[in-house]
Amino acid sequence: MELNQEHLLGNEINLVQASHGKRFANNIIDVIVFYIISFLIGILLAIVFPDFVFFTENATGGQLLDALFSMLLYALVFGSFEALLKGKTPGKLITGTRAVNQDGTYISASTAFKRGFARVVPFEAFSALGTPCFPWHDKWTDTYVINEKESSLDREN
Repeated sequence: MELNQEHLLGNEINLVQASHGKRFANNIIDVIVFYIISFLIGILLAIVFPDFVFFTENATGGQLLDALFSMLLYALVFGSFEALLKGKTPGKLITGTRAVNQDGTYISASTAFKRGFARVVPFEAFSALGTPCFPWHDKWTDTYVINEKESSLDREN
């Protein structure tokens, strides 16, 4: 789906939204990467702070602590990916997509982290089911996920 067409500093930009299939593939790949990172962090924590790991397993509310830690970690990991890779996560690298601002410019680090934290809002994944696919983490941060091969951007930004 074509999002907009503008003239920006004399360059025409044409943003083509990533398909549902690519967005779904991004999510699957990113979740797999997150589980690998979580597993590695869990091993590291168990080696460095074994008492902490056993405390959260046996403590009252341990499952809640685990869930909150996982949500925080997820937001930070994918905020970091998008901040460092100018709107890309491992899934987006593989599928050739990128998160951009509505004017086609690269997202800032603060926008990347806002997108990361918006992803952990309960039921946020269901917001991607509409047509066109425009989940809350895109709406709330005024961003789009575009297909890079079909879009033309001002690469100077």
